[in-house]
Amino acid sequence: MTNLQRELTGAPWRTSSHSGSGDQCVEVAPLSDDLRAVRDSKDPDGPALVLTPRAWRALLVAIRND
Repeated sequence: MTNLQRELTGAPWRTSSHSGSGDQCVEVAPLSDDLRAVRDSKDPDGPALVLTPRAWRALLVAIRND
């Protein structure tokens, strides 16, 4: 198991305040080195998208402008 895998396993996941009911549930977790992880809350053992600080900011801007 890599350090990133261990960090994802123990990450403090929280449900986004913008998640809706049904199929729009997203969880976010802060990681070391200012990385952020995003995953589907209905599939906590599934894949997580790990974003750099720049990519995280770009995602937030895109969401806010949608």
